[in-house]
Amino acid sequence: MKKILGILSLLVFVFVATSFLSDVFLDSYNLENLLRRTALFGIISIGVAFVIITGGIDLSIGSVVCLVGCALPWMLTEQGVSVPVALAVIIAFSLAVGFIHGILITKVKLQPFVVTLCGLLLYRGITRGFTGDQSQGFGTDYKGLRELATGEVPIFGFDLPMPCIFLLVVAVLAGIFLNKTIYGRYLLALGNNEEAARFSGINVDRMVILAYVICALCSGLGGLLFVLDVNSAQPVDFGNFYELYAIAAAVLGGCSLRGGVGTIIGVVIGTALMQVLRNMIVLVDWIPTHIEYAIIGAVILAGVVADELLKKAVARRQASQS
Repeated sequence: MKKILGILSLLVFVFVATSFLSDVFLDSYNLENLLRRTALFGIISIGVAFVIITGGIDLSIGSVVCLVGCALPWMLTEQGVSVPVALAVIIAFSLAVGFIHGILITKVKLQPFVVTLCGLLLYRGITRGFTGDQSQGFGTDYKGLRELATGEVPIFGFDLPMPCIFLLVVAVLAGIFLNKTIYGRYLLALGNNEEAARFSGINVDRMVILAYVICALCSGLGGLLFVLDVNSAQPVDFGNFYELYAIAAAVLGGCSLRGGVGTIIGVVIGTALMQVLRNMIVLVDWIPTHIEYAIIGAVILAGVVADELLKKAVARRQASQS
């Protein structure tokens, strides 16, 4: 809870500071766009949080977003596939990606870093291959489908972007799963101590596979909504570095890269903070726009250092009490 309050306080501080530094920050258009981006990145951040909680990592998120984001318009506009079939293919692909990652990690005993790094290269390469490295989009068609990402829901006089509804549903389901089900407790136990979890009767391999399946599903949903929102996807750079935004948001939100710690609400707040920081960089004139990735790197480094210091402080306290 202290971590959540800390990151929430930082979010409020950055939000207020940006509102003073920029005249257009509080404009309704900018706030709606900020909410939309927060929701889109929040979905993939929740996915990677499950993997991080188990002590793993997924570097292929951006490439999965790219493949899904390019494959959907490619199937609909160039191959003549119906919408239900195309969506079914997207879901099946996402499930397959997560399952294959989990199998390679648990059964073949490969490191998550290696498996997902190969996935990062493989999925983008496949995308550039079947699209001929050409941009994909819906043009003026499929407006009804695109409403899933571009639509708005009026709430108390404010138009809430549709992706926020998706984020709310994903966050609630993820929160219930992680905190109110036995499988969520299994994931947390696995992240804390894999050997102890195994000896206590938990099917560790199955839980690791489940975590990567959840992450891939969230990445697939994110890729779907991203391309429906922007209506254009270039295989060479669509989804680039999205995995870093997701990991940074999860770490900011209290997920320990050692595993065993993390909350869904913390991840959502961490995502919001990352997007407000990005927005501040764009809107405030005296902040160089090209330092965005430096901020992401600093955030991840700060999270890792804080986690290490906290672990040492807890260890010293326990040693002194004993």
